[in-house]
Amino acid sequence: MLTQRTLEAMNRQMMMEIGASYAYLAMSARCETLELPGFAAWFRAQSGEEWLHAMKFFDHILDRDASARLEALPAPPADYPSPLEAFAAALENEQAVTRSVHDLYALAEEEKDFASQSFLNWFLTEQVEEEKRIKDILGWLRRIGDSGHGLYLLDRELAQNLPPGGSVAGTNGPPAQ
Repeated sequence: MLTQRTLEAMNRQMMMEIGASYAYLAMSARCETLELPGFAAWFRAQSGEEWLHAMKFFDHILDRDASARLEALPAPPADYPSPLEAFAAALENEQAVTRSVHDLYALAEEEKDFASQSFLNWFLTEQVEEEKRIKDILGWLRRIGDSGHGLYLLDRELAQNLPPGGSVAGTNGPPAQ
């Protein structure tokens, strides 16, 4: 059984993951309007991945005989001037998620909730991968600058790195239960 503090923190994390999914979907929509289908597909796949992360928390909460609590979310920003700004915002979001997962892990440790610690180990590793992937793309975007040709090539590369089913290359999603 989850302690009340851990349950509240798990529900907050679940909503944070849903919020990340929502934000990535808005970034995808913006890239569509910028006529960058590869970027749009990448952000859409990230949205799906974040949704899967949220469902992992949802299931963990329910598996521990507790209640998952859904809350309203504010609308995410939607008018990024360029992919660079969208990816910079994505990195900030992922860094906030990482801090939150670390705090949640520390709480589970404090509460001696070994099942939650084990559950959270996957998320600790996943966040390292998430941040690195976005930092790599940001590096490319900074090198490209205003080059339309460079942006076209990166857009094409992002589209090609999506395997069938739309998952982001290099990720397998959460472990199966």
